Amino acid sequence: MKNWKDVEAEFLKDPETKAEFEALRPQYEIISQIIKARNEQGLTQEDLAARTGLQRSNISRLESGNYNPSIELLARVARGLGLELHVEFRQPHSTR
Repeated sequence: MKNWKDVEAEFLKDPETKAEFEALRPQYEIISQIIKARNEQGLTQEDLAARTGLQRSNISRLESGNYNPSIELLARVARGLGLELHVEFRQPHSTR
């Protein structure tokens, strides 16, 4: 049985798939960080919603990637997690 890394490596051999994956990477990194921080703190989506004043459904959509949040909303979620939001621009990863 293949693990996720094997499947990912296979998909990324295709240049079009790789380009799309790279375009979505920032979104998935943010989602992963939110879910990880929430789980590490033992919070449910409902708990995080209460801390942020958002609806649980908004937290669910955000975590599932079905919502394009504003920086203001991400900062609100970060504060609800006791964290700060930092946004930075970086040089792109090498495509070699």
